[in-house]
Amino acid sequence: MGNRAGTLQVIGFLALAPLQAGLAQAPADDAVELETVIVTATRRTAERQDVAGAVDRVNEQEIARQAPDVVAAALRGLPGVFFQQTTPGQGIPIVRGLKGSQVLHLVDGVRLNNAFFRDAPNQYLGLVDALTVSRVEVLRGAAGGLYGADAMGGVVQMFTRETQFDTDRATSRYRLYGSFDTVDRGRLARAEAATGNRHGSLAGGFSWQALGDRRTGSGETPHPSGFRSRAGDLKLLLGDPASGAWMVAAQSLEQPATPRVDELVPGYGQSEASSAIYRFEPNRRDLLHVRYRRGDARRGLGALDVHLARQVITDDRSTQDLGSPVINTEQNESTLDGLVLQVIRSLSPDLTLTWGAELYRDAVRSARQERLAEGGAPVDVRGRFPDRSRLDSDAVYLDADWRIDERWRLDTALRYSRFDIRLPETTANPAVRLTPDDLTGDLRLHLALSPTAALAANLSRGFRPPNVFDLGTLGARPGNRFNVANPELGPETVWSYDLGLKLRGRQWTLEAYAFALDYRDRITSVATGDVTPDGRVVVRSENLTHVVISGIELGGTAKLAAGLEASLGVSYARGEERRDALPDTPADRIPPLNGRLGLTWHATERWRVEPWLLFAGRQDRLSLRDREDPRIDPGGTAGWWTANLDLAWRVRPGLDVGLRLHNLLDQPYREHGSGLDAAGFNLGLWLDASF
Repeated sequence: MGNRAGTLQVIGFLALAPLQAGLAQAPADDAVELETVIVTATRRTAERQDVAGAVDRVNEQEIARQAPDVVAAALRGLPGVFFQQTTPGQGIPIVRGLKGSQVLHLVDGVRLNNAFFRDAPNQYLGLVDALTVSRVEVLRGAAGGLYGADAMGGVVQMFTRETQFDTDRATSRYRLYGSFDTVDRGRLARAEAATGNRHGSLAGGFSWQALGDRRTGSGETPHPSGFRSRAGDLKLLLGDPASGAWMVAAQSLEQPATPRVDELVPGYGQSEASSAIYRFEPNRRDLLHVRYRRGDARRGLGALDVHLARQVITDDRSTQDLGSPVINTEQNESTLDGLVLQVIRSLSPDLTLTWGAELYRDAVRSARQERLAEGGAPVDVRGRFPDRSRLDSDAVYLDADWRIDERWRLDTALRYSRFDIRLPETTANPAVRLTPDDLTGDLRLHLALSPTAALAANLSRGFRPPNVFDLGTLGARPGNRFNVANPELGPETVWSYDLGLKLRGRQWTLEAYAFALDYRDRITSVATGDVTPDGRVVVRSENLTHVVISGIELGGTAKLAAGLEASLGVSYARGEERRDALPDTPADRIPPLNGRLGLTWHATERWRVEPWLLFAGRQDRLSLRDREDPRIDPGGTAGWWTANLDLAWRVRPGLDVGLRLHNLLDQPYREHGSGLDAAGFNLGLWLDASF
């Protein structure tokens, strides 16, 4: 499998040559239709070709065709992005080698990252309903000036659907979506309705998901590996942005009882599982979001955006170590209140200013009880986090976008952030209060070499203060570890550099970026030398390492002929961890060379055929922590590739049906760092009806 993966990687890199050769033969008036409008790279609407930042996006139609169990799975194959999944129902994007709280996640401009969002694979992105998302944008590289804390490796922003009407009379719309997959008996359904006119609309829907145990390419079916979720949402839009428009939205998603596969199934180097019970029950996200918008940012005119939001994330668990007579139940909750204000003002046709302020208040509740499996009353013990911990932050920022002349464009951002982090006293630790602050900035330069070619250069300083998870976590961790608190942590910083080339013709696009991240005072788990009575290694977080990650990213699209398009995304990253007086070692959880190569054939106006290959090379550059992680083969993760085919048929306007044939050759493989093997051959069916 490794040899075939290596061959495919060479093919992937060479694919652009024949693509470009075919472009010259395409009709001059048959240009590629490209999605060029983005928001996340500049905090305002801009043409993708005109911004220096490395940015990509996935649209609503792609999400619907894939029907991912978590929205992050739809990002597979994007340049600079790698998907990791510890257990079904959960999954994260690794952006330029960074993950978890090292990447900022937003929903409609409001933070998803909270006080106990860990700097590792976590489940919280799985609490955003993929079928409400109209697009996902990924900005690669630090963005400390534009976005502040946690924007170290990049920014992932999800935009939810907004239903608008263009008539004065009352109109209603309805949608039904259903999907079924054979590999895990996965069922996904959504029903939604909207009513309104040009002056406003009210839209809402319900989603339901149920996946059984996953069958892998090796023919095994890890048990338990299934989960269920249910979600609902409601959105009210009123008014016209030119004179003032309001949005009031509510979202809720719950996974009632999701098993953690890597704790319940023996991993690499284990003869038995770590836990007899490990369930997230429930995990839930509730959001209330009010937005006021006035002005037209698309035209570069004065625009005002005000967001007021409350997000409540519930992370409750039931756990029992294998062989232990004690069952633990936990109740953990983050209540994040946010106020975001932003103004965009064009001082001249060549100078646009964006300034704003953000205030977030995050309160954590945490409790835990122990009881004997044989019965008996539960006993209160210390929670996973110190109860009533807080993480509050205030920030102001200013961004100037200056078109120096017809060729040169400079975008600079500066932000001041201040944090107030408080952990109450517990029986194990004294009270802690930290008040770090930081000045972060971005410098982005765009040089138009010609109407179809541009150079881009980006320099940014990112910053992440320790959060409640870093400072105060107590309890079992993956990899047979037990975490103890360290209230003396300091902040992390990163300098991010990249240089890119953007090319665009009438029938093709190509972007290539080289990047480097210089990551200082990185918080990492370190063994204390102690072992718990049940055999778990005691670890705690420390500002110990200096990590340098560098790599290249390549992405392109091309129209080969009428109705036939090709796409390519390839990424490679290499990470080194440096410690004083010690030799350099590989950094944690760095993805291998990976990518996606696909064709899209619009056979007729009603038929769409999309064959594609997903691939990754071997990753045997492992850190010591990687080698001790039961999710990762200590000998390295083997290279792999899969052949896939998607078919879509427009039966009539408003009715689409599709067929997914994924992992056609039933390849056994594991995405590096994931907690279980990937799915084997899958036959999937979906139906999308609007009326």
